[in-house]
Amino acid sequence: MNLTDYQLHCPPTFSNQSKVWIYQSNRLFSISEAFEIETILSEFVSNWKSHGAPVKGFANLFFGQFIVLMADETNTTVGGCSTDSSVHTIKKIEQLFKVDLFNRQNLAFYIKDKVQLLPFAQINYAWENNFINGETIYFNNTVTTKESFLNDWLIPLKSSWLKSKIKALTIA
Repeated sequence: MNLTDYQLHCPPTFSNQSKVWIYQSNRLFSISEAFEIETILSEFVSNWKSHGAPVKGFANLFFGQFIVLMADETNTTVGGCSTDSSVHTIKKIEQLFKVDLFNRQNLAFYIKDKVQLLPFAQINYAWENNFINGETIYFNNTVTTKESFLNDWLIPLKSSWLKSKIKALTIA
């Protein structure tokens, strides 16, 4: 599997400055759950509004574990209420499938051909025991635009903000 294939699923007509929100699940969704989530997301996006105007939105489940929402603000700016409605939908998914989609302390890496989660507090232990290294692919869920999602979501650990948190890298 080519990791960058996810880029092919992004809407090409959306502005590169489209807003992006990434919600990482604490576990992989089953196939049946993924289909149900895709339905919920599709219904949300088709009815997403900001101040009464339709939002040009996109939502998808990537790698069976990451919900990505995107809003092209070329015609309609996403306001507080429309952002709140997206969070409400994510919380609904959280409750329905008994997952955690808001824990930013779990970091995701691509190791041995699958997504592996690692608690932030164990990052140095994982480094010292060769579970991760500078070339390990990190899911940088801090990206906020379509352009950064396409270019900077999956990056080597050594190229991420996380490198400053690893003692061995900050000493060198």
